Amino acid sequence: MAGLVKEHELHRRRKGRNMGVGLVLVAFIALIFGLTIVKVGGGDYQARPETEVQDGN
Repeated sequence: MAGLVKEHELHRRRKGRNMGVGLVLVAFIALIFGLTIVKVGGGDYQARPETEVQDGN
């Protein structure tokens, strides 16, 4: 039955706008997620220098 009803041009434009807003929202969430991962992980990917063990003096 859905094939018998012709979609109005306004609905097509609204659907396109909703898809655009959805894509922007997904990109924003991915950006925030990426920044969070970098901040929590410290972003330190270099090898840390080994600390010397002192004799207790």
